[in-house]
Amino acid sequence: MTDTSAHAGERRAWGWLAHLREGGSTSWQDWDGAGVEGGPALPGAQQLELVRRLNAAGRPSPALVDRALTASAPGRGRPDLELVGAAAPSRFGPPPVDPGELSDDELLRVAAALLADDLVAAGVPAPRRPRVVRPWRTRYRLVGDPWLADPLRSELVARGRPPGGRGSVVLVSGTALDKMLEHAWIARAFSVGAPGWREWLDGLARRNRVAPSVDLLHTARTWSDRVGTDRVRIVLDQKAVPGLVGVRRGLPPPPDLAADAVDVARRVANVLGLLVVPPAREALLRETLLPRLREVTGERLAVPPEHAEWVRRRAERMRDGLLRAGYAVVGDPDLLLPRGSSAAATVPSDAGALALAVRLLLDEDRKGGTTR
Repeated sequence: MTDTSAHAGERRAWGWLAHLREGGSTSWQDWDGAGVEGGPALPGAQQLELVRRLNAAGRPSPALVDRALTASAPGRGRPDLELVGAAAPSRFGPPPVDPGELSDDELLRVAAALLADDLVAAGVPAPRRPRVVRPWRTRYRLVGDPWLADPLRSELVARGRPPGGRGSVVLVSGTALDKMLEHAWIARAFSVGAPGWREWLDGLARRNRVAPSVDLLHTARTWSDRVGTDRVRIVLDQKAVPGLVGVRRGLPPPPDLAADAVDVARRVANVLGLLVVPPAREALLRETLLPRLREVTGERLAVPPEHAEWVRRRAERMRDGLLRAGYAVVGDPDLLLPRGSSAAATVPSDAGALALAVRLLLDEDRKGGTTR
């Protein structure tokens, strides 16, 4: 590239940046305008393309545009990339790229960083004021499938029915193993972060083990060693939980989330780990982000067909082990068996997760941002 063409490419890039700042959505490939230098360096290709996507989806405020243009792309992936045609190729580092050819995964890295910043700025809602603890309450401990047990435990605490106490009966909550595996991944996504759904599930299948958090047999053995087998119940009928914990009113079901919503959460969790301590990360994800994701429509997770037989074998092994050990089971033991596998894998898509991340950024921007 000659000096003249290099300068022309830079002017084209500065013009595109000005176009994006004004709310334009023309792609880099289709842009043929020119502009003047507006700073020490151009933003990276990932940041520029994310702004273009924001413009195409809505009307981001100048503040959001500025944040996107200066955001980093944390996690595994490529560093900030230069625009092809605007920068001369270098012998070192990655080559310049056309932003329109970047993967959705690359753009999600930047979007997740912005969403994480929004969560930290929003903070955690004020907790519900728990009712007075009733001394005559039923004494229980609720463990097992974390996506079933954790919300119920929180609800019971808010109602003045905390777990624990002398003579507590341990309720090991569970359901069909395919659903419990989905729950285990979701719970991890909303706490410490997680690898991708298929990557995580493939790893379990290779090692021929279920996730520890939903290994009901291991959980039951651990608690029976502490309190005795006669005080452990395997609860597969979730409708029975209110009676077992001593409440009259029904308890809310666990959040039912779209696959793409969970994928956004687990990406944001990975970034939040760099910004806040672990307890704050989980609180932000479950109390601030989760309510925003509950209304997202879309396909739900499903175990891919290639793992269906493995899940069934593991479910039968878990059922038989629980029965041989003599644990009391509330509900039909066959409820542990998968209900049947979908014809095709239902996994989060990068395109769907990116579209949702863009929508979340725009929604939050409308609440506190300024308009153009």
